[in-house]
Amino acid sequence: MIQQLIDRYKRLRTERYLCQTYKCSYAFVGMGQHSLTNLYPTLHYLGVPLKYICVTSERKARLIERKFPHAKATTSLDDVLKDETIKGVFVSASPAVHFSIASQILKSGRSLFIEKPPCQTLDELNTLIDLQRLHGSFVAMVGLQKRYAPAVQILRKRLTKERLINYDFHYLTGAYPEGDALLDLFIHSLDLVINLFGKPEILACQRVANNSYILMLRHPHIIGTLELSTSYTWTAAEETLKVCTSKGIYRLSQMDELTFEPKSSTFIGIPIEKVHKCNKSIEHLYARNNFAPILPNNQIYSQGYFSEIQSFVDAVEGNTSRVLSSIETIRETYQVIEAIKLQLSPF
Repeated sequence: MIQQLIDRYKRLRTERYLCQTYKCSYAFVGMGQHSLTNLYPTLHYLGVPLKYICVTSERKARLIERKFPHAKATTSLDDVLKDETIKGVFVSASPAVHFSIASQILKSGRSLFIEKPPCQTLDELNTLIDLQRLHGSFVAMVGLQKRYAPAVQILRKRLTKERLINYDFHYLTGAYPEGDALLDLFIHSLDLVINLFGKPEILACQRVANNSYILMLRHPHIIGTLELSTSYTWTAAEETLKVCTSKGIYRLSQMDELTFEPKSSTFIGIPIEKVHKCNKSIEHLYARNNFAPILPNNQIYSQGYFSEIQSFVDAVEGNTSRVLSSIETIRETYQVIEAIKLQLSPF
């Protein structure tokens, strides 16, 4: 009897996965390390019909046709957009050309998924938002995957029920010589705290080294400090968020673990823990299990890549979807980035 139940559960689980199919055709612009490591595997797992892969060189196009025989490799975005069967386009190319590519796609009326940053300035972002409205692109969303991370979703829900006091955020990596770290890397950190706590006022902003910043932000109900730096190491990169509330302390580490430590009680203002020894309790709200190699325990899932791509494709196909990073929702993030650059400008 028990074995029959187990077999039935496994069969239903497999059938549920096999029944999840997509009917529209899609294209992908770009073939970098991020795409190959995070985005293409997710598309393959979901079974998204990828009809075209668009790259800049003929040599790479020939290699793609051998590696991805079910997709047509091309160097012409115009040819892709002439194909009326293409309903959505994924873009993960060089940040410097994202705005130009996104503009072409939105003018064609196609749905757009574009990796961060979608453009270089707030003015360019406003242009993309206007193009979506003018040409009727159904979905236009940005790859800010941390909004979709399970730990962030849990934390957001918990914070709505508590009185916030302050937070401390650290995003520490190694050198980043290939681009604008504030826009290419730190956009994730700034977008995360804005998404969790609301639009901030910049109380203090200091560049302590090249691509290393110390910030103090005041949100509607909380004040926080951020250290954003490329002065450390990629080998032991760090991304941690500590949030202090009236009830306790939340700690989020690398999107892989979320804990809550309740504060000890007080008596007429006196902390009981200083008078009577109390056992420290920590509530584990989320943790990626490294033992079982299943989807929920994969970093592609815990980091939010899987859910963001699934949300985009479901929206294009007209299925139930929670698009958390539509292009108009990142305007506040760009406003803060430009305000930081203005404060640090020598002129």
